[in-house]
Amino acid sequence: MYFLAIGLFLLLTHSDYANSQSFSEVTLEISGYSLTAEVADTRTLRAQGLMYRETLGKDKGMLFVFPRSDYYSMWMKNTYIPLSVAFIDKNGIILNIADMHPETLTPHESVGLAKYALEMNVGWFSEKKIVEGFKVLGLGK
Repeated sequence: MYFLAIGLFLLLTHSDYANSQSFSEVTLEISGYSLTAEVADTRTLRAQGLMYRETLGKDKGMLFVFPRSDYYSMWMKNTYIPLSVAFIDKNGIILNIADMHPETLTPHESVGLAKYALEMNVGWFSEKKIVEGFKVLGLGK
């Protein structure tokens, strides 16, 4: 019984460690508006994204950093917050923006070769009149 308890403890703590990768943060600027984004720059963090979260703060978001420029899709599996996503090229230019509905598997695709995707609360971009062609500062390269 003792060894079973130790084994269970190790299994649970190892699982928690594997799922506890934390996001770093970056400050970005678009058209004079500043925001703070958590950075999803590993396969594990990109897969986790904003799933299972109930809220997202004002001027807060998540920046997905892809390993190379390509055509990417985003969807909302297990994501409870309505979001807008901006696909961004390697030079920081917004390619397109899409609004996404919670808990759907509808793919929202980049219209060009994207290196980044920035998710914000739904309507954040439109409220600030940020559209395709605007430059995102602070991405680092």
